Amino acid sequence: MKKFSLTALASIAMALSVQAQEVTFEEYDLDNGLHVILHQDNSAPVVTTSVMYHVGGKDRTEGRTGFAHFFEHLLFEGTKNIERGKWFQIVSSNGGKNNANTSQDRTYYYEVFPSNNLELGLWLESERMLHPVIDQTGIDTQKEVVKEEKRLRYDNSPYGSFLMVLGKNLFEKHPYKDPNIGYMEDLDAGTLEDVVAYNEKYYVPNNAVLVVAGDIEINETKKMIKDYFGPIPKGAAVVRNYPLEDPITEQKVATAYDANIQIPATGTAYRIPGFKERDAYVLDMISTYLSDGKSSKLYKKLVDEEKKALQVGAFNIPQEDYGMYLVFALPVGETSLESLQSGIEEEVAKVRNELISENDYQKLQNKFENNFVNSNSSVEGIASSLATNYLLYGDTSLINKEIDIYRSITREEIKEVANKYLKPNQSVLINYLPGEKTEF
Repeated sequence: MKKFSLTALASIAMALSVQAQEVTFEEYDLDNGLHVILHQDNSAPVVTTSVMYHVGGKDRTEGRTGFAHFFEHLLFEGTKNIERGKWFQIVSSNGGKNNANTSQDRTYYYEVFPSNNLELGLWLESERMLHPVIDQTGIDTQKEVVKEEKRLRYDNSPYGSFLMVLGKNLFEKHPYKDPNIGYMEDLDAGTLEDVVAYNEKYYVPNNAVLVVAGDIEINETKKMIKDYFGPIPKGAAVVRNYPLEDPITEQKVATAYDANIQIPATGTAYRIPGFKERDAYVLDMISTYLSDGKSSKLYKKLVDEEKKALQVGAFNIPQEDYGMYLVFALPVGETSLESLQSGIEEEVAKVRNELISENDYQKLQNKFENNFVNSNSSVEGIASSLATNYLLYGDTSLINKEIDIYRSITREEIKEVANKYLKPNQSVLINYLPGEKTEF
């Protein structure tokens, strides 16, 4: 009876936590098409202002890869009203912090300020959207910054090019075949006219969402937003028509070399649906089941029991049009990559062919409940989630109801989805070896 009571209390506590964390928000559109989302939380004197643009690495023409990531840097250069190189100084001298990041699908800029500097954050982002200074000096400066980043993070980092190998072998037609950071020869070939045209096409209010979250007063914030963003002209509608990939029906084998490593690596990769699809949520659960923590199936088998792997992990890499699913492992000693690949396939085959145990299923549900409770623990995190859910998923309210999707996934569905996507004939085997570096 005591055990039952403790379990019941834990369930009640979890339910109350989930209920208590519901995020309230208000959303609307300006006349120029800018979507606005406001979240009021007056518990701390902090505010996040953020803009997410629906432009990422995939948004390019052949021969002009990497422009979205390049713009992540370029749009900090300065504006008509912000002197070149002064952006970060303005933010830090007013008690704030800021950053930006780019994926294959979107670019995200944000500032976090004491709430009495809300207007400053809005002004900065409106300046970035309306008045960026795009000239040859800024382009040349940021080209060198991006080149150095590529050398540091990809060319000279152990296993740094693995994701490039992954994209190049899972995709033949779609722009996901090329790295988000792009190829340096494409960046060098880009002209001032190319860069200006890219800005005019994608960095417009009707291709973006503005989120203001934190210690705000709603009506006052709406007025400031209208004042700063309302006059920005609407851009032409962005039309995307990327080619569809043919299904992978025979296992492919790819080999790449990295001069920065001494231990080889192997990856088994699969092309999966974009992150909005229900099956992508199921595959999230499968990757957690296979490799989240030391009690996971792959870790127990290949690291603990058979002592074949130094590391092993299954990753669902979410993207808008197609996702990438990767099982990655590093061998111990003389263990062959073929032995690791065989061990990985054995565990994946069990998910395809058998129902996971009821106990493992409950552990999965508990992990996802816990992740959901912790996912929006800061105003900064909430702002990012609201922007992502609206711009990429088309449903801002997912911030409160996404957990219901995971709750509804059954053991039978896990088996069905694994059988649908994670078969050997639909995979790419990647051998990533020490040696003279494969160039990308």
